[in-house]
Amino acid sequence: MSSDSEKNKAIYTLPTREEKFELLARKNKEAEQGGGEARIKSQHEKGKLTARERIELLLDENSFEEIGKFVMHRAKDFGLDKQHYLGDGVVTGYGKIHGRPVYVFSQDFTVFGGSLSETHAEKIVKIMDLAMKNGIPVIGLNDSGGARIQEGVVSLAGYADIFYRNVRASGVIPQISAIMGPCAGGAVYSPAITDFIMMVENTSYMFVTGPNVVKTVTQEDVTAEELGGASTHSTKSGVTHFSCANEVECINNIKKLLSYIPQNCEELPPSVPYEVKSDETRKVLDEIVPDNPNQPYDIKEVIDGIVDENSFFEVHKNYAENIVVGFARLAGRSIGIVGNQPASLAGVLDINASQKAARFVRFCDSFNVPLLVLEDVPGFLPGTDQEWNAIITNGAKLLYAFSEATVPRVTVITRKAYGGAYDVMNSKHIGADFNFAWPTAEIAVMGAKGASEIIFRKEIAEAEDRDAKHQEKIDEYTAKFANPYRAAHRGYVDEVILPHNTRKKLINAFEMLQNKVDNLPRKKHGNIPL
Repeated sequence: MSSDSEKNKAIYTLPTREEKFELLARKNKEAEQGGGEARIKSQHEKGKLTARERIELLLDENSFEEIGKFVMHRAKDFGLDKQHYLGDGVVTGYGKIHGRPVYVFSQDFTVFGGSLSETHAEKIVKIMDLAMKNGIPVIGLNDSGGARIQEGVVSLAGYADIFYRNVRASGVIPQISAIMGPCAGGAVYSPAITDFIMMVENTSYMFVTGPNVVKTVTQEDVTAEELGGASTHSTKSGVTHFSCANEVECINNIKKLLSYIPQNCEELPPSVPYEVKSDETRKVLDEIVPDNPNQPYDIKEVIDGIVDENSFFEVHKNYAENIVVGFARLAGRSIGIVGNQPASLAGVLDINASQKAARFVRFCDSFNVPLLVLEDVPGFLPGTDQEWNAIITNGAKLLYAFSEATVPRVTVITRKAYGGAYDVMNSKHIGADFNFAWPTAEIAVMGAKGASEIIFRKEIAEAEDRDAKHQEKIDEYTAKFANPYRAAHRGYVDEVILPHNTRKKLINAFEMLQNKVDNLPRKKHGNIPL
């Protein structure tokens, strides 16, 4: 009769070292296959890359270190106990972009449609916590059908855990979201809190409620692309900052964006080597502003004439085009630029432009990016639509953002600076460090035509030739006030400069301001007019 030990020996055969290594190799291969070859093929047929292919394109070669590769869900209801995939629909870890460390998560649509489960969320939360502790940016590559319905409330709890960390990380580390597939329902709020959103045309969409719900509730027939595609959100809503033709362009934009911003709020933005030349004049700037003050011109020509060659990287390009924002380099240093665009709505400030610029200014201030403001603003856009939709509150957002900013701030007035919009666009009165004006600048309460109609109303009304008298008074007001010199006499403008000298003046100004220290009053946080 055999002993108990002999029985156990017959039942359990312990694996050898080689077999253990082989098991690890099989598990690694299984995890890297995601939902399997058929689903990977389906992903490719949709014009989409897989989660791992995206990471491979994003990060420096051989720099990715995966975390949580073998994590599996814990759910047992609705047949989930019979469906397990290693990684549970999201690839998480860290690596480098241009030699700088980043944390990344990439949702895998081939596994349960990339749906978020309890463990899926835990993986994302883990890298977000690590990113905060180490002061490293987080990049999210979103491609998910939403919460995993079979898990009920625990999947919703997972979203909330992520939202909470998004808010905690805001202003501490850069957070970038790339939408590379569906992103619907509660899933949209994590990207919405992050600093920048990128979308891919024709393969990605974002909405709180989908086309079917919209049809049921409002009777509107709308496609997913029309409701929440990249074009919609880059032009109509402003939800996305970049609309990309394909996933490769999207990933390249992430890399380019990171080259202008620091790792965290304690660091300065990266710079590139640059040797200041003896002659930094740009004669092309002398010819840009037209003689006719009502004729439009492209502020992007001014930007290109000031910054390092081919360095301007526009943000929110297709939204609120009456204001231009983006990053550039000046003598190798990273700066943020906000400029009124006379070629669109004459460069007026409206609701959308104010929100767009305020958001950008606050990002730059959070991450130590100096601000250059190029001003040509005739005022705020009038009308019932603007007033009823709170231009007062929304215009105040931009005023608040500039007033709150402690980074180096320099303004160049190229032409019009009228009324309250003059104050709002980084005037000396709200804390700008240097304010320059070109000789073509007009700094006044309002334009000459409107001002003369008010000031000289009686004289014009009594004149035999009212039109001639009105024109005479317009010319009188223009001669007195439509210039930069009254502001310069008061010290509101530090220097009136020739356009071709602008680049040199700005290089010197930002160099002088590089060690600026400005502390806000002690408080929990301000109450921005939202």
